[in-house]
Amino acid sequence: QVQLVESGGGLVEPGDFLRLSCTASGGTFSRSPMGWFRQAPGKERECVASISWSLGETYHADFVKGRFTISRDKAKNMLFLQMNSLKPEDTAVYFCAARAARSWSTSIYQNSYDYDTWGQGTQVTVSS
Repeated sequence: QVQLVESGGGLVEPGDFLRLSCTASGGTFSRSPMGWFRQAPGKERECVASISWSLGETYHADFVKGRFTISRDKAKNMLFLQMNSLKPEDTAVYFCAARAARSWSTSIYQNSYDYDTWGQGTQVTVSS
């Protein structure tokens, strides 16, 4: 019943930056947004970054490490992705993903099958 809504995507030039936000809404915090995935045309959906809900320990894919940073606001049940030094190959639809998680959980989930709730996606296009 938790709904995820991504925002912050858009058309930018190489080297520019964007900050994606994921807002989880619902009567309860039964699901926590913990992962960012992306899918480009003709490619499989891939994990960009994920975070443990309790301590905020993170995973960043090699292709974004040093450029992207995942973070979360537990109180607001929100997830963010700061994307710097964007490249044309970053062009994709970016999805926020959520799953059930204990408040004390330190697990970091990197696979799509670990999640059961997805946002509609926000388009990121990097082009000159």
